[in-house]
Amino acid sequence: MKKAVWAAMLLTGLAGWSCTEKDVDPFATIKPDESRFTKVSLVEKLNEPMELEVLDNGNVLFIERAGKLKMYDASTGETSIVGELDVFLEHEDGLDGFAIDPNFNENHWVYFYYAPVNFSPDVNRLSRFEFKDNHLDLSSEKIILEIPVFRGCCHTGGSIEFDANGLLYLSTGDDTTPFDSQNFNPIDERADRPANVDAQRSSGNANDLRGAIIRIKPEADGTYSIPEGNLFPPGTEGTRPEIYVMGNRNPFRISLDQHNGNLYWGEVGPDGSQDKVGRGPRGYDEINVATEPGFFGWPYFVGNNYAYWKYDFEKKDSLFRFDPAAPLNTSPNNTGIQNLPPAQPAMIYYPYNESEEFPMLGSGGRNAMAGPVYYREDFDQTDVRFPGYYNEKLFIYDWMRNWIFTVSLTENFEYDSMERFMPSTVFEKPMDMQFGKDGALYVLEYGTFWRSQNDNSGLYKIEFASGNRKPVAKLKANHTTGGAPLTVSFSSEGSLDFDSEDKLTYSWDFGDGSAKISDPNPSHTYEKPGTYQAILTVKDLEGEEVTSSVEIRAGNERPEVQIDWNGNKSFYFGPETVDYEVKVTDQEDGEIDSDAIQFSIDYIAGGFDVIEAGHQEEQVSVGENFITQSGCKACHDVENKSVGPTFRNVSSKYKGQADAKAYLINKIRNGGNGVWGEQLMPGHLHLPEEQVGEMVDFVLSLEDPEYGKQNLPLKGTFEIDRTQNPEGYYLVQAAYTDNGANGIASLKGSSQLLIRNSLVSALTANEFENTAKANIDGVYFIRFTEMNSWLAFNNWDVSGIRSAELLVNPAGIKGTMEIRLDSPDGELWGSTELLSQGDKKGYFPVEVSLKEQSGIRKVFFVLRSESDVNIWNTFNLDTIQLSR
Repeated sequence: MKKAVWAAMLLTGLAGWSCTEKDVDPFATIKPDESRFTKVSLVEKLNEPMELEVLDNGNVLFIERAGKLKMYDASTGETSIVGELDVFLEHEDGLDGFAIDPNFNENHWVYFYYAPVNFSPDVNRLSRFEFKDNHLDLSSEKIILEIPVFRGCCHTGGSIEFDANGLLYLSTGDDTTPFDSQNFNPIDERADRPANVDAQRSSGNANDLRGAIIRIKPEADGTYSIPEGNLFPPGTEGTRPEIYVMGNRNPFRISLDQHNGNLYWGEVGPDGSQDKVGRGPRGYDEINVATEPGFFGWPYFVGNNYAYWKYDFEKKDSLFRFDPAAPLNTSPNNTGIQNLPPAQPAMIYYPYNESEEFPMLGSGGRNAMAGPVYYREDFDQTDVRFPGYYNEKLFIYDWMRNWIFTVSLTENFEYDSMERFMPSTVFEKPMDMQFGKDGALYVLEYGTFWRSQNDNSGLYKIEFASGNRKPVAKLKANHTTGGAPLTVSFSSEGSLDFDSEDKLTYSWDFGDGSAKISDPNPSHTYEKPGTYQAILTVKDLEGEEVTSSVEIRAGNERPEVQIDWNGNKSFYFGPETVDYEVKVTDQEDGEIDSDAIQFSIDYIAGGFDVIEAGHQEEQVSVGENFITQSGCKACHDVENKSVGPTFRNVSSKYKGQADAKAYLINKIRNGGNGVWGEQLMPGHLHLPEEQVGEMVDFVLSLEDPEYGKQNLPLKGTFEIDRTQNPEGYYLVQAAYTDNGANGIASLKGSSQLLIRNSLVSALTANEFENTAKANIDGVYFIRFTEMNSWLAFNNWDVSGIRSAELLVNPAGIKGTMEIRLDSPDGELWGSTELLSQGDKKGYFPVEVSLKEQSGIRKVFFVLRSESDVNIWNTFNLDTIQLSR
C-alpha cells in the first residue's frame, strides 16, 4: 500500500476519535416509511401566504400578498405581524417575493419584491430593508431595482433566492395577457393591439427584465453590480446584463443548490389542452434546471422544445414553425437583439392530461414549482433532521395537484427518476418550502381558493424520526350530537405506536369536568346540555404523546328523516311507477311543519363520478356537485371573491332575468370576459349542456330560493321514465332542519337514495383485487388477472333481483364466475360455469340465476379458475345487466 494512502487512512481513523458525536444515519440509503414523518401545524388561516424564511433560532418569517410580514415565534408558538408594506393588490400583484440576506444575523437585511401603490409609471420593485428587534423598519428602504410593468393582468413571478456566493436571483413573469391567443403563444404584433398581448416584448426580449431570472450582486449602499457569467456580458448592445436566464413565462418559485450553484424553477405554462396544426403544442408546465445561463424558449417553445408557429394575427395565417436551434425575434415590440441563444428544453414537463414521459405526475390542473435540494450535512444533528436518503434530491411540488415529489439527478444534472413524497399526506396548495437549520422541512400552504383567505392555509413543519416515532392518536365517537342526557361510546381504534406494538397508554378528558380515565374505549354520559371538547391523549413508552379531539353537543337530537320507497332502492329496470312517502320525527320539535321539509327527485344524466348516497348531515346539491367536480371552485366561491366573481354575485346580477339560464350556459361552455373584468374564463365545451344547466340552476337559486323549486308532495307516486341512458340515475333526497334546543344550534337530518340504471359497467365497481382496467379499440372492461381475483360493488339493494346477464370474454379460461354477498367467500348468490357456451370467442352474454334475497348488501364477482391466468390468458367482464 502506498504511504500517502496509508497516512490518509491513519488521519481519517484518528479523526474518528474526536469527541464529536458520530452521525449515525440508518436511512442513508434506505427509503424511510412515511410513518417516520410528522406534519406539525404551526400557524393556520393565513391570507395568501407567499414566501418564507426560517431563521437560525427557529423563528419563521413569511409574507402575505396583501403586504404583511409575519413572524412565527418558535419559543412561544405565537404569530405576530412584524411589518407591513402598502402594496398595489390587484391580479397577481402585491407582496410577491421575500428573502433574507446571507449575513442576516449580522446585518439584519431583508429583501422584498412588491408592487408599490400610487407610483407612476407602473413598476414592480426590489428593495432592501432592515429587520431589527423583530420589527421591519420601513424608513430603511433601499430601492435596488425597479422593473416597468403593465398593470392589469398576468404573470408576476417574484421569487427571491440567494446562492452560496451572495448573489441574488429574482424571477419575473412575462407580464403578458394569454387569453387573446387561444392559449397558444401570445405573439400578437398588430399595431392597434395593447402591448401586453405580445410576449416577444418581454420574455423574448434580451433588452427587458421581464420573463427572466436575473442575477445581481447587492452592494452595501443599496445598489447592485453585475457578476461574471450572466447570459449577456455588460455592454452588449440590445441586452440587459442582469439576465441570467430568459425565455420564461411565469417562473413563480425558484431554488438554488447551495453546493454547485444550479438554478431550479417551476414554469407555469399556457392553458392549451390540445395541439393544433398551424399554431403549436398544447400547454405544459415545466421543471427546469440551469447549470449555466441560457434561453429557455418562451414564447417560441414549451416543454421539450416543442415549437410554436409564427402566426399572423391580422391575416390569421401560419407562416413557419420556430427553430429551437436558431430562435429569431422579429417583433416590432422587441427592443433587443433579434438572434437569440439556442432554446434549452425543460427537464420535466407535463400537460393537463397524463404525461407520457412522466405519468406519475397525474393529470388535471397544474402549477409547477421548485423547492430545495437537500444535503443532510448542511443541517444540525437534530432528532428531526431528514435522512441521507434524500441527499442531493430536488424537491418539486405542484400548487394545483397538491403533491410533492423528490427528483434524483444524474452526474450531469439531468433527470434520472422521481418518487412521491408523503403520498398519504394532504398538502393544500403548497406555495413555498425551505429546510430549517434543524433539518426539518417548513412548508407554506395557500389553501383552496385563489386570492382568498383560506381556513385550510397555514405554515407547517415536517419532522423526521429515525428512532422512536411519535404515536398516532385516532378518536372515534358513535355520536357527536344528541339530546341530553347523551351517552357517547368513544373509541381509540386505529391509534398506534409504530415502534412498540400495544404499548400505548390512554388518557381521556371528556371536557365536562369529570375525572380523566385511561380506558382505551370508554363510554361517557353528558348529563347536562352543552358543548364539550373531548380529548384523547396517547403516550408511548418513550414519553412521546399526541392528542386528538372531537366536539360533543348535548341537548339537541338530530331529526330522523326516512324515505319509504316502494321499489328497489338501488336500481330501476325500465319505466315504472313507484309509491313513496317521506317521514320526519324530531325529539325536541314535536309535530313537524311539512312545509319545512325539503324533498326532491332529480335525474342526473351522468358523466361524473356517482354521488355517494347515505350522508347523515348534508343534502347533496346536484348543481354544486357538478361545480365542485368541474374544478370551478379553483376560481369561484359562493361567498368569497377569488379570480372570478362569487356565485352569489352572479346570482344577484341575473336574478329574475328570463333568459339568464340560457345566457349563463352559453357563457360557461364557450368562455369569455368583459362582464366582471378582463380576466378570461376559459370555455368548458367538454361539459354536457344538461350538467352545465344544473350548475346554473344552483347559482341562480342562491339569491332566489324559489328559482326552479319543485313542490313535490311528501307522499305520492313517481314515474321513472328516463331509462335509456346507462349512466343516468335518479337522486331522491329529503331533509329537515330542526329549531335547535337547550342552547344547541339547529341540526339537519337527511336521507338520500340513488336509483341507477340496472345495466352496470364493471368499471364502476368500488373495490378491485388482482384485476385491471383495460380497453381495446375504445371498449373498456375489467380484466381478471389471477385465480380468485374479484371486484365488488357497495350498497346494492338486492331485493327482487332474480338474474344477471354478464357480458364476458372468457379468453379460453375454464372455471366459474361466482357472485357472492358481503365478502369474496360470503353467501353464494349465483354462479356460472365459464365456457359453458362451447367454443364461442370474443364477447357474449351469459345468464346467471340469482337466489331470492333482500336488503342492502355488498356484492362480489369472484373468478374461480381451473386454468392458468396470465397476461395472454385472462377473463374479461364488460357489463352486468340485472333483472327482476
